[in-house]
Amino acid sequence: MSRSKGPRLSRRQLLGSSAAASLGALASAAAPAASPTAGASEPSAIAFYGRHQAGVATVPQDHLAFATFDLAEGATRHEVAAVLAGWTTDAATLTRGRALPGPAGGQHPPADSGEAVGLGPARLTITLGVGPDFFTGQLGNAAARPALLAQLPAYDGDALDPVRSGGALCIQACADNAQSAFAAVHALAASGLGVLNLRAVQAGYTKNPTPADPRVARDLLGFHRTTNNIGWGDVASLDRYVWVTSPTPEWLRGGTYLVARRIRIALEQWGAVSLDEQEAAVGRFRASGAPLSGHHLHDRVDLTATGSQGELLVPPGAHVRVAGPEGNGGTRILRRGYTFSDGVDPSTGELDAGTFFIAFQKDPKGQFGDMLGRLVAGDALHRYLVHTSSGVYAVPRGLGPGEDWGSLLLGRSG
Repeated sequence: MSRSKGPRLSRRQLLGSSAAASLGALASAAAPAASPTAGASEPSAIAFYGRHQAGVATVPQDHLAFATFDLAEGATRHEVAAVLAGWTTDAATLTRGRALPGPAGGQHPPADSGEAVGLGPARLTITLGVGPDFFTGQLGNAAARPALLAQLPAYDGDALDPVRSGGALCIQACADNAQSAFAAVHALAASGLGVLNLRAVQAGYTKNPTPADPRVARDLLGFHRTTNNIGWGDVASLDRYVWVTSPTPEWLRGGTYLVARRIRIALEQWGAVSLDEQEAAVGRFRASGAPLSGHHLHDRVDLTATGSQGELLVPPGAHVRVAGPEGNGGTRILRRGYTFSDGVDPSTGELDAGTFFIAFQKDPKGQFGDMLGRLVAGDALHRYLVHTSSGVYAVPRGLGPGEDWGSLLLGRSG
C-alpha cells in the first residue's frame, strides 16, 4: 500500500487538535514506562527490552507489517525525539498484548484502536530502523550518520518504486496473526501524525515450522523456503555476521543493518517453463526440497557433486549456488522473508505477488549488496524476478531500563 495522495492536516493543526492530544507523541511519551522484564511470564509474549532488538534473531512469526516513514516538513528534533519516546512506551505495551492507556470514552477518541483486543501478545515484535534520510540538517544530526548507512546502488533489472523505497524510519512488526502486526503499525503511525508521515506499508505472510508442525513453508515459486540460513540461536554466527560490534555510534553497537527488498515474481512466465528448468534454476527438487546434490530437505548443498557424465548436479547458475556462502566468499546474512500478494500489477496485467525479502547483516553493501550483484549477474532465477522496492536501515541496539528510542538517537527531548 503506497502513501495516500489525499489532503493531509498540517503538522501544526494536528499538534493543536484534540485528536493529537490523545494520539500524539507527547501523550504517549508521558505514559508510564513498562518494566523491562514485564511480559516474561505471559504466554506468547516476547520481551521488548534486551541487549538486541527483538524481531531480528527472533524465531519468525507468520505475519509481517512493514512500514516506512518520512520526516514531516518542519518537524523539529524535539518533536521527533518525543514521538520516538512515545513509540518506545507504546511498543513495550503492545508487545505484552495490552491496550494503549489513555482516553477511552466520552468526548475523546479512544487511545487504543481496539483492533488487537483479545488477541493476546501473539509473539508480537516491533523493530525500529533509521534510514539515511533520518540524518539531516532538519534534525541537526547529518554528521552522525553511520558510514555504512547508505542506500544500495541501482542493479540491472530493478524497477524500484520511489514511494515504496527508502524512508527516514522503518517499523517491522511481526506477529502470529495478521491483525496484531497491522494494529501495531496503525498505532505507531497514529501517534506520529504531523511529525512523521507514513510513506508505505507492506503486509506479508508465511508459515514457519513449529515443534507441532515442522513442515517448511513453500514460497510462490512452489519451492521450500531456504533452509541454508543462519540459525536463530547460532550466537557465534550472529556475532560474526549480524550484530555490529566494531567502533561505531554507541546506539548502533549491538544493533545491525536491515535491507528490505520487495521482489515481484513473474509467476506467469515461471509457470510456463518445465519442472526440470525450474529445479535447475533453484538448485533443489521441488517435491522434497532437497538440493540437486542430495536426497533430503536439510541435506548440505554439495557444489562439487557430479553426475554420471561428469556434469555438476547443481548447475552453475542455480540460485543455491550463487546465493550460498560458498559462492560469496563464506559471507552470510540472516534472511527473514515473507510472501506478499497485492492483486494485479496495473502496468502488466499480471499478478503483483512475490517475496518481501528482509536481510540483517553488519555491512549492508559488503554482505547483501555484493551478493545481490552476483545474483543479478549469474543467477538463473533472476530472470523471473523484478525488484520493486529497496531500503537500507540501521537498527539500533536493544534498550535497557529507562531508555527510549528518542533519547538514544537524538538526546533527551525535555
